[in-house]
Amino acid sequence: MFSNLSAGALGLSLDHTQAIDLAAKHGFGGVDPDLAYLRGLGSKAAIAEHAASVQERGLSWGISNVPVALTAPAEEFRASLDGLPETLGLLSAAGVTRVGTWVRPMHDDLSYRRNWVLHVSRLHLVADLLADAGLRLGLEYIGPKTFWSTERFAFIHSIGEALELIADVGKPNIGLILDSYHWYTAGESAIDLVGLTDADIVSVDINDARDDRQRDEQQDLDRRLPGSTGVIDLAGFMDAVRAAGYSGPVKVEPFMKSLAELPVDEVLADVSSRLDRAINGPAA
Repeated sequence: MFSNLSAGALGLSLDHTQAIDLAAKHGFGGVDPDLAYLRGLGSKAAIAEHAASVQERGLSWGISNVPVALTAPAEEFRASLDGLPETLGLLSAAGVTRVGTWVRPMHDDLSYRRNWVLHVSRLHLVADLLADAGLRLGLEYIGPKTFWSTERFAFIHSIGEALELIADVGKPNIGLILDSYHWYTAGESAIDLVGLTDADIVSVDINDARDDRQRDEQQDLDRRLPGSTGVIDLAGFMDAVRAAGYSGPVKVEPFMKSLAELPVDEVLADVSSRLDRAINGPAA
């Protein structure tokens, strides 16, 4: 696995070329692709040349968002599918292999079962398009009770449910986005990660939680940098990720507005160091 710079996940306003330069400067192993930047290059040949230059800097691609809303109205969903092949062609030309989205953990109108059926049918379609482009899809479950309990019907908000959904879809290019914050807020432990393999995990996020809130009081968009409070058993989480033989990107996604107020180099040096310690163990 490798440390990945996702500037947006850190709340930093960096353009794509800045992100690449800073990722290389601070020892990250990868950087997220930027769809808008790739589209602006104008041709697949230019995209491939850009991707080669990124690789020459010692960087791998992280993960891109997939622009499809799984619970959108039918007409909107069909329209997003119509535009998806063009987007996937750009990512494929760049050599990107991972895209992701999150599963909305509640719904005001759809019962659990009806929502399940909707997700299975739509994920079938999306996964087939992604497979044609050589892409894997990561699904991220959302753990905080303060979020999934806010609408009439709760939906998937645990690793067990997410794995069941993936199994029901039955497409080999769908896996998990594992986030230590959602793992913690879902009340899970390292035992819940036993048996996972590299094929099951598309991307990994690591974060910590506030130490002045109980688990069920934690807010989705109010996290802490990994290792800051020790509320989350990050060592146990990462031991399980290593045991799975995971080989992909690991990023930090704390939703801390205060980071944007600090010098960028200071933030990235700190984040890079935290990622290295998490990936390689306490002695790193």
